[in-house]
Amino acid sequence: MDRLDNTVRPYAWGSTTAIPHLLGVEPTGEPQAEMWMGAHPGAPSRTERGTLVGVIEAHPEQELGARAVARFGPRLPFLLKILAAGAPLSLQVHPNLEQAKEGYADEERRGVPVDAPHRNYKDANHKPELICALTEFDGLCGFRDPVEAADLLAGLGVDSLKPYVDLLHAHPEEAALREVLTAILGADPEDMARTVAETTAACSRLGGDYAPYAGIAHHFPGDPGVIAALLLNHVRLQPGEALFLGAGIPHAYISGLGVEIMANSDNVLRCGLTPKHVDVPELLRVVRFEAGDPGVLRPEASSDGEEVYETPIDEFRLSRYVLPEGGSAHDVTRDTPQILLCTAGSVLAGEYGLGPGESVFVPAGEKAEISGAGTVFRATVIV
Repeated sequence: MDRLDNTVRPYAWGSTTAIPHLLGVEPTGEPQAEMWMGAHPGAPSRTERGTLVGVIEAHPEQELGARAVARFGPRLPFLLKILAAGAPLSLQVHPNLEQAKEGYADEERRGVPVDAPHRNYKDANHKPELICALTEFDGLCGFRDPVEAADLLAGLGVDSLKPYVDLLHAHPEEAALREVLTAILGADPEDMARTVAETTAACSRLGGDYAPYAGIAHHFPGDPGVIAALLLNHVRLQPGEALFLGAGIPHAYISGLGVEIMANSDNVLRCGLTPKHVDVPELLRVVRFEAGDPGVLRPEASSDGEEVYETPIDEFRLSRYVLPEGGSAHDVTRDTPQILLCTAGSVLAGEYGLGPGESVFVPAGEKAEISGAGTVFRATVIV
């Protein structure tokens, strides 16, 4: 078992206080957006044996287990994060595995540099995600029913939104959502900036269901993503609740602190709320134009006290233990690799004492117990 020393990424949208508060340290005044735990080459966790990338590369079957290596190759297939959103993230979707492989191969054939700002596919993997709230957490997830979206837009009383309202009423669900998003992203920039300004003023004036979108618009004046965001479900998670974000589902995190786990990939297609590249044709190829409930997840408790967030993929499995004062130890030994993360209280993981924000890597098959009083998240894989 290895204690992890993890990197905090200072993305501009990060909260300046949430991660420092969790760790019990003084804020620096700079944004601290994500703390990464895992073996992503961009910011691998460090151990006394070297980086987690190096540790795994030296003995993949010993660290990951034979079944995980056979299933996913000689790499840790997930990345665990603490995410602290102080401002909205970009409106985005992720490709499925086939789309990622095709897109990556195409850009490699065309010689697009992997660090080029217009590159869509950094790797050949998909990027399903799960976000679990540690505080109240706001986000956008999936399309509203087109009629609901039309009513929301119409309620703003902005004349330039009427063509979108008419499109949402005039077609079957998939065609309506596709045509409206295409029209929004293809609009004349000057016309769209005026529409966004009028929409922002109306959202601010009306409040209520419009209040989250007024906040988004404050951060991204003139951005067509403000209008696109109104097509999506607004979700407010309470601590312990989670969202699973599969391929093709448009989403954005708005504010709050959470534990996020994802397949080990960097593939993101943006559709707004960003100064970065937006590839509209590729985006429209990947988006799933399906309306539906966001599907808030609550953990399912097992007899041994483990609470599991069930998802339909194998690259990661997230669960938690809420350990009461004076409770018995829990055996968490598995034949797959694990990261154990404390988010509250004081716990013992093997020989390591962990406070909030501290974590350990547990190689496959290594004996592991947790005890104490606090909350421990457990990340592993399904094989």
